[in-house]
Amino acid sequence: MISALDRRKAVTLIKETIEAGAPAKKACDVLAISLRTYQRWTQDPEVKEDGRPQAERPSPANKLSPEERQQLLATCNLEEYRSLPPSQIVPALADKGIYIASEASFYRVLREADQLHHRGKAQAPRKVAKPKGYQATGPNQVWSWDITYLATTVAGLFFRLYLIMDIYSRKIVGWEIHPHEKAEYAATLIRKACLSEGITEKGLVLHSDNGSPMKGATMLATLQRLGVVPSFSRPSVSNDNPYSESLFGTIKYTPAYPSNPFESLEGKRSPAPPSQAVTAMI
Repeated sequence: MISALDRRKAVTLIKETIEAGAPAKKACDVLAISLRTYQRWTQDPEVKEDGRPQAERPSPANKLSPEERQQLLATCNLEEYRSLPPSQIVPALADKGIYIASEASFYRVLREADQLHHRGKAQAPRKVAKPKGYQATGPNQVWSWDITYLATTVAGLFFRLYLIMDIYSRKIVGWEIHPHEKAEYAATLIRKACLSEGITEKGLVLHSDNGSPMKGATMLATLQRLGVVPSFSRPSVSNDNPYSESLFGTIKYTPAYPSNPFESLEGKRSPAPPSQAVTAMI
């Protein structure tokens, strides 16, 4: 808002400029105001204060009155409705020919009255911040790892491929196949990968999703002992770990990947099929 004093100064300067022969619009442009604004300011003999802050603004016509808000709360606290959410209360009232407010208004009024809380044994929804981003400018700075299923000849039975890759060079720095998902297997794999790559300094970042092997006590203790910084994606957000997810999809559709399921764990661990599929990626 421009005060009355500043308005009067601007009007005086513009008038002096106009009297000197300059166009009114050019003079207004110098002060960054429109010609219409200057004309409005000079409609009255005296330049007045801006009246918008003191203007009376009528409340919306559809705003709930205090009586209607009280009726809404009383209805929601009735025995037949106290255990139902507004999404069920409003239709139930409509079936009886009763309309108090919209579903959104029910939620808003209940929230303002501190009567809208999560109920039940399920965990309440929560917002999880996006994980910290890391940039790899060279090899062995940021690794990504995950676990994927490998089909067997028995329906419903799968083996697990543990795979760690360097996101800068796309090198597979470690992989193993196990019958189950365990933090102990993951801890052993990361130790072997650090040993084979000669990781001696602290600061290596290992990114993964939120699976139990990734956040197991044994795995976290191993990372701390090795000086590796753990990084986790958000729950149910696969895009936070795109390198491993993309690599698994490419591995399983490359021509080198076996077309038939393996009959035994030893067959999957043999160097030929898995290593050819993985090596084809790099």
